[in-house]
This record gives sequence, structure tokens and C-alpha cells, in this order.
Amino acid sequence: MSRIGKLPISIPAGVTVTLDNGVVCVKGPKGELSQKVDRSIIVKIADGHITFEVDENSPVNYKQKQAFHGLYRALVNNMVVGVSEGYKKVLELVGVGYRVSNQGNLLEFSLGYTHPIFIMLPKEVKVETKSERNQNPVVILESCDKALLGLICAKIRSFRMPEPYKGKGILFQGEVIRRKSGKTAAAK
Repeated sequence: MSRIGKLPISIPAGVTVTLDNGVVCVKGPKGELSQKVDRSIIVKIADGHITFEVDENSPVNYKQKQAFHGLYRALVNNMVVGVSEGYKKVLELVGVGYRVSNQGNLLEFSLGYTHPIFIMLPKEVKVETKSERNQNPVVILESCDKALLGLICAKIRSFRMPEPYKGKGILFQGEVIRRKSGKTAAAK
């Protein structure tokens, strides 16, 4: 049994969880999410808690059952937290001349290339940009879907990955880049 999988998930007020044909649906004030659960995992909803158990009679091998046990518990927990509280990521553009603006869910980046970069975000993600004088531009992303939010952040970071020599790039707010000395420091 997975240590994570054994932990019950408490359902907060205002959140409803339903189970239908192996699909867990979670509705809350921030949105609605659903996740299909493998047949080797038994989901039980009772007394304001969701519990997950391994079906010992399923044909899936033991190690795979253990992995599924923890995986589906974590996915459903992320859904419950997402529809009740939501997730938020803040990206910071570090570099001279780096700019970002948005019109609705269309983001426009100016990252030192010869052309601007446009990305259209899905409607499930709320975006806000801030550009203040003497401050790095900031992109604030909010969503109830943790996996989607992480995917979008990874895509945006791929436009200008943080580099260790000058510390430029798109970073998560508060992220520290381990700096390297260049060729000139090694020659001394």
C-alpha cells in the first residue's frame, strides 16, 4: 500500500464529489474537474472524506497497483484543492528590454528576439500582467487545474530559459538561479 494513497481526503464545504463509472467529478466555487481512475483502485466517498483502496483481485501487477494508489489519490487531492482554493503561479521576466502584455487570454512577449512571441491561453486560466517602473515585468497565472497551470508555465519558461551566467530569463518569483563565473574568471 502506498503511504500517500492511504491518507483520506477531506471534502471542504462548498465542494461536491461524485463517482460515476470510474470517473471522479469534483465541483466547487472555482470550477469543475474530472479524473478517470484505473479499475485496480477502489474509490469510496463517505462522511465528508474520499478514500482509496487497492483492488487485490485486479489483474494489474502489485507494483503498478501501488503506484496507481498514490497517483490517483494525489490527482484527486489536487482537484479538490483546485476547485476550493485554486492555484497561482507568478513568473518574472529578468532581462533588459523584456516585456509582456496581455489582451484577455492572449499574451505577447518581447524577449530580445527579432519578433514578438504570442501565446493564447485556455479559458480555464486567468492571466494578469504587471509592468512597473524599475521592476521586472510579472505574469500572474491562476487556475483550478494544477496540471494545466504547470504545463502553461513550462511552455512560457521555454521561450527564455533562465541562464546561469547573467541570470536572465523567465523565472518563478522567488526562484534563485545558481550563478556561474564565465571564461574570464577561469583564466586568472
